[in-house]
Amino acid sequence: MAHAADASITIEQHGVDTIPDADRTGRPRDVVTILIGSNLCLGVVIFGWLPATFGLSFWESVTAQVAGTLLGCLLVAPLALVSFRTATNLSTSSGAQFGVRGRLLGSAIGLLLSLGYAALTVWTGGAAVVGPLARLLGTPGGDAAYAVGYVVLAAGSILAAVFGYRLLTRMSSFLAVIMSALMLAGVIALAPRFDPAPVLAGGYLLGDFWTTWLLVLVAVGISGPIAFITLLGDYTRYVSPQRYSQRRVLVASTGGMVAGVLIAQLFGTFTAFAARDAGDYVGGLVAAAPSWFLVLLLVNGIFGTVGNAGVLLYSMGLDLDAIVPKVSRVQSTTVAGLVATALVFAGYFLWDAADAVTAFVLLMTAAGTPWAVITLIGFRRSRGVYDADALQVLNRRSRGGAYWFTHGFSVPAVVAWALGTVVGLLSVDTTIWHGPLIEVTGGIDLSPLLAGLTGGLAYVALTRGHARAAAPAEPSRPVAAAEEAPALLR
Repeated sequence: MAHAADASITIEQHGVDTIPDADRTGRPRDVVTILIGSNLCLGVVIFGWLPATFGLSFWESVTAQVAGTLLGCLLVAPLALVSFRTATNLSTSSGAQFGVRGRLLGSAIGLLLSLGYAALTVWTGGAAVVGPLARLLGTPGGDAAYAVGYVVLAAGSILAAVFGYRLLTRMSSFLAVIMSALMLAGVIALAPRFDPAPVLAGGYLLGDFWTTWLLVLVAVGISGPIAFITLLGDYTRYVSPQRYSQRRVLVASTGGMVAGVLIAQLFGTFTAFAARDAGDYVGGLVAAAPSWFLVLLLVNGIFGTVGNAGVLLYSMGLDLDAIVPKVSRVQSTTVAGLVATALVFAGYFLWDAADAVTAFVLLMTAAGTPWAVITLIGFRRSRGVYDADALQVLNRRSRGGAYWFTHGFSVPAVVAWALGTVVGLLSVDTTIWHGPLIEVTGGIDLSPLLAGLTGGLAYVALTRGHARAAAPAEPSRPVAAAEEAPALLR
């Protein structure tokens, strides 16, 4: 019966409401394919190029990324179980810890994180379309060509995101196979040019091996899984606890995340050491690749971009729907897609897109990690038991319930998150912001680790001795018309 429900692809009607069990037709293997298929695009691949620009050798780059990815997955993968239990997305589920109004923090973090990654995906996808076409067919490669490429890719991504869950899972199943084959072909194509020696002759970026290696472990390895802190629940909310065990969902989420991140990033690392261009990854790859591989690169630029950006825009639509409950998921997804497209054009025509987005993502990671840690501590304390009705109080413009706390906010959780975020931001090292704690950490950006540790310890200390709210503090009641959406945010 579950498979019959998935037979046709229509526009998804659910937003951040609680998914009825009859509609929870997803399977753990769907979680695996979405995490692999949607990540095999140049927007993720390009992060594997970064270690080469930091002065590491190939094997030094690989060990740092593998170690960091595994550490990041230890933190992030259990978040999949939250939505598996609540049947709604992770931002809404975080209301159990932050309060039904305080969970807007998670919605804002997820919205902004996905916005940054979606823009980066479309930027790199545009280069992977315009570059190969110019070399193969002699088409123009100027601003007009990039503008057309961005519009086409953005339109395809918005359409996929609007259709939602079923289309995205079907696409990802296809992309997981096709893009894996494409990347294997890329390894074969560029193998004759591969050289594991450092691409840069000037030595390590931070002056010595261990400091630079740790930078890659955090900035490339750990930050990869951190990008999923609000995305995972978008798909595990469709997997029913009545049909699948918690263990299967955790294994699927962990395996899919590790494979999706590492296949993409390690392909980026291998091709970076073959193309040996520390200034422009996509341009160097296009110049170094044989003509036959450019056709495959073009396929990745189109379908890989639409798949990954579609998943990100879908998540943005859910978070915007959670922030503005009166707006439908389709409307919020369309708005999110248009904003992301505008950011793409601003990045290309107005400022250095790659540097700005990388810095933005690192800053948002510092804010997102303590949120994820606090949400996981709450899951552990509750043993996965939630009041699904109470989580939806804000969405139906009501008050009260188990998670109302203080006017809809859990003060200890919000304070703990703020402390963690401040420490994280003070520890970030980017092209636009150098946190003062960088001097204390020896020049290494440890912002995700310090932010998560601070936020988690502060939350435990501030809530010590307080039991989780198990029953509504007061009955839920409708909000008067004059108190609707704008007043909810006051």
